[in-house]
Amino acid sequence: MPEKELVFGHRNPDTDAVSAAVAYSYLQNKLGFNTEAVALGEPNLETKFVYDHFDAKYPRVISAINGEVKKVMLVDHNEKQQSVSDIDDVQVTHVVDHHRIANFETKLPLYYRAEPVGCVSTIIWEMYQENEVEIPAKIAGLMASSIISDTLLLKSPTTTDVDRKALKDLAKIAGIDYEAYGLEMLKAGTNLDSKSTQELIDMDAKSFDMNGNSVRIAQVNTVDIEDTLKREAEFVSDIKAENQKNGYNLFVLLITNILTSDTTGVIIGDDSAIKTFEEALNTKVSDNKASLPGVVSRKKQVVPPLDAKF
Repeated sequence: MPEKELVFGHRNPDTDAVSAAVAYSYLQNKLGFNTEAVALGEPNLETKFVYDHFDAKYPRVISAINGEVKKVMLVDHNEKQQSVSDIDDVQVTHVVDHHRIANFETKLPLYYRAEPVGCVSTIIWEMYQENEVEIPAKIAGLMASSIISDTLLLKSPTTTDVDRKALKDLAKIAGIDYEAYGLEMLKAGTNLDSKSTQELIDMDAKSFDMNGNSVRIAQVNTVDIEDTLKREAEFVSDIKAENQKNGYNLFVLLITNILTSDTTGVIIGDDSAIKTFEEALNTKVSDNKASLPGVVSRKKQVVPPLDAKF
């Protein structure tokens, strides 16, 4: 049997990071590899809804490899700071991703597949087709959920025709009405009252190095921004503590209304970094907040203009 490899998505995993690992691991095992899908964190509210709905087992949670394997496969990320803490100690043999490539290098050649689509599970769906491997209904449900999550039910500007085609096919295999199920699923992820503000700013957060500046961008989905901002003082206090502890030059919390596709940002950081944010996003930060109408995608609408301005 081939040497075992672990397959995983990024830290603070969302539905796609975990489910893409599950789907890719299944595919790779069918193609002769020996892999196990793992997760770099516990499920968020939306992901828990998905795994309960499809009666799927959530992968084992790890934060480091700790010598368990020598080789790994990455999905839904490539940047080192978003991966396991000891990523430098293992060989990355495969990457399937739909993000920018940054802060990533390997000593040996690897299989790398990246496409500018809305969801990495869309790419994995293509790979199932190319290899003529049948997708089990349960995995199809997880993959469909990933596309719904990443594209906000095909409303995000990251959505492509391939995502639409993949979602329709996967929903058919899974036996779901993706529009009715999708809305229920997205709403499940917006029940924020049970979470502390600290948990919310950690739940879907990614770190970026932008020209030597340490930038942290977190995102929470809601159906009522004003209601979420009732805890604004706590958000600000927790973010300031995070900046102090981790040396972030800028922390952006995106509070996104999934029904109207608008966002309010809570922006805390160095004066110069806040000014850069205002210029990049063409907005004004007042009382730590900025209005970002039409912004729903961190990957496409926030990271690129911000990175270009730093």
